[in-house]
Amino acid sequence: MTRSRRPSAQTVAVMLTLAERPAEWRHGYELCRQLGIKAGSMYPILIRLADRGLLETSWESEPPAGRPPRHLYRLTGPGLQMAGALAAPADPVPARPRLDPLAGSA
Repeated sequence: MTRSRRPSAQTVAVMLTLAERPAEWRHGYELCRQLGIKAGSMYPILIRLADRGLLETSWESEPPAGRPPRHLYRLTGPGLQMAGALAAPADPVPARPRLDPLAGSA
């Protein structure tokens, strides 16, 4: 059975931010700063999205001297499709008919 629960607001923010420049590799620290999400929340989100095939990951090939390589992330095709679906306005919930308490009591 497939889960159909909507992702958290933080996950949606990460997906939409990555979708702004889908071909560009981004690192977690940059996303933390940009979105104001703490690392303790950001990295589990990134790992979960990668495990679901929505992000591809890579190690930085040429880190600056004195700094270890960073893990980089970008959306996959399915990730970009999901981001597009998340960006689309939600279907409006149909209004429930209001019962008029005075109707039919003539």
